Amino acid sequence: MRTLIVSDIHSNLDALDAVLADAISNGGIDGVWCLGDIVGYGPEPMACLERLWGLGALSIMGNHDGGAVGLVSLATFNPAAKAASLWTAGQLTEEARRYLEGLPQTLTEGPFTLAHGTPSDPMWEYLTSYSQAEAALGVIGTSALLVGHSHLPFVCQEGLRMELGAAHGQRIAVDGLRLAINPGSVGQPRDGDPRAAYAVYDDITATVELRRVAYDVSLTQRKMADAGLPESLINRLSVGH
Repeated sequence: MRTLIVSDIHSNLDALDAVLADAISNGGIDGVWCLGDIVGYGPEPMACLERLWGLGALSIMGNHDGGAVGLVSLATFNPAAKAASLWTAGQLTEEARRYLEGLPQTLTEGPFTLAHGTPSDPMWEYLTSYSQAEAALGVIGTSALLVGHSHLPFVCQEGLRMELGAAHGQRIAVDGLRLAINPGSVGQPRDGDPRAAYAVYDDITATVELRRVAYDVSLTQRKMADAGLPESLINRLSVGH
């Protein structure tokens, strides 16, 4: 079984559709796990939700998901993120609101614990260092951890130094190893590479492959401008930062 792993889609349907097309054309997918922040920042929150629903995706809650439905205080968001969250809230149907409100903060699937931030602080803690990865692995009941939130792809194996960044096509053996993995962001990369980032877990080969795919950034930017979303959010997509 091949499972698509996505995170931080952020209402960017063009990026999500590029990821789906790339994953399907490179071995196919049998399921989808989403590590949170389906909505926020981008121009098509409902379309992204509907795409995931159509795929039967398993999702957890990110801080922007919670912010859009009033479960996370927008006082903690920067002005651009707050403006986008308020706009997003106005786009959601009642069905979408109930769905986002009911998302769990963590899940266990196969050898993985899924969390948006960290297992101890799923909504807010950014996992970006080896010491954090080591601490997180120490509190979960699975051998491996999948996180999002930072928008920075990485692989960290317990006992080895962690380095942020991951190469397109990098394949990681996960069979019994103590690992923390971030697939990067679909809809708003922040590692200097504007291509959408994702991963695929193959339980037959017991590997996770990290991948990147280009999408039409300018199309998403035009949609954001038409929606009146903050210019800073529009511009950052071009540079992946």
